[in-house]
Amino acid sequence: MAHLQPGRGFFRLESRSARDLGVLLARRLAERGPLRVLDAMAGCGIRGLRYGLEAGAGAVWVNDADPERLQLLETNLAGQAGLRCTALTAQHLLADCLLRQERFELVDLDAFGCPASLLALALEAVALDGALYLASTDGRSPTGHDRSAAVRRLGAAARAHPASWELALRLQLGVVARAAWALGRGLEPLFSFSEGRTFRTAVRLRRRASGGQEAQLGMIAHCHRCGHQQVQELLRLRRWQGCLCPANQAPPLAISGPLWIGPLQDSAFLAAMAADTNVILGPLTARLLARLGADPGLPARCWPTAEIGRRLGCGPPPLAELVAALRSKGWLAVASGVMPGQVRSDAPWAEILQTGAKLNGTAPGTAKQGSVCPSAHGL
Repeated sequence: MAHLQPGRGFFRLESRSARDLGVLLARRLAERGPLRVLDAMAGCGIRGLRYGLEAGAGAVWVNDADPERLQLLETNLAGQAGLRCTALTAQHLLADCLLRQERFELVDLDAFGCPASLLALALEAVALDGALYLASTDGRSPTGHDRSAAVRRLGAAARAHPASWELALRLQLGVVARAAWALGRGLEPLFSFSEGRTFRTAVRLRRRASGGQEAQLGMIAHCHRCGHQQVQELLRLRRWQGCLCPANQAPPLAISGPLWIGPLQDSAFLAAMAADTNVILGPLTARLLARLGADPGLPARCWPTAEIGRRLGCGPPPLAELVAALRSKGWLAVASGVMPGQVRSDAPWAEILQTGAKLNGTAPGTAKQGSVCPSAHGL
């Protein structure tokens, strides 16, 4: 039985699922050989403690920039095998690892704000086939609420979007991918999730990018008037197609990117994590794993059922029934694992609206003024 004192170290009960997934991730990595973990922003040290006790890490380096937390870390992790405790800035810590060519199977970077400036050094600290578990609490920039900051921090445009949490995760993955490619490496997203406050991604670092991986970087366009969405690869960027708006009334599209348009999750990896019965999970973690495992994150087009209902002038169509109906027509459709109440599909927007209308029994011409009624477009 371990005892932990949070002291003045940062600790949130609400982050239990994130810590659970970190332990499950570490246990999968440990199956390949000895596990070394670097916890660069440790707070009170609970993640480092769990990596040692529950994931079997042979070496755990916990660090926090606040020197007043050093004694707390040493107390909380006393007796841990291969323990190292330091009080360095993340930049100093990661630069020191680079100078000494020290690498880890898992680098946990639980950052405050945007961690983009640390990514190159963090990836240098990840062993090949190891993983970076990254968090950002910068919610305004990648969700389109601070467009100037998004350009400065992410090197990308971020516009308001109905799947705002997913947009933030894709922008974050896009920055990680560009940093990995600049080092001559490749990456594989293992899982990505958010509760709207913190945006978390875990990626595996590969020796080189797989063939065609550059096609996973692209742009997403959204029409705020009719709700239409489009996705394009950066490699094949061309003129955007027309949306459902009349040609003389179509507003400029809200375009975000460059960002990651590839998968957000590795379903097989998540299934292996979910099958691990040796970790006591929080009450929300199992449900989170199930949602993420059922949604690989493709294609990169999501709509809230509430928006579909609003545009039809009625209530939202039942999500499960909408997914089933779209699949029966041969389209890819799945409930988003990232945001509740959203459908992911490759079906044309007009088809999604028409299907939603049929499920709700919406009669032609009943849509509210200003909404998009399928019948108005000859659907």
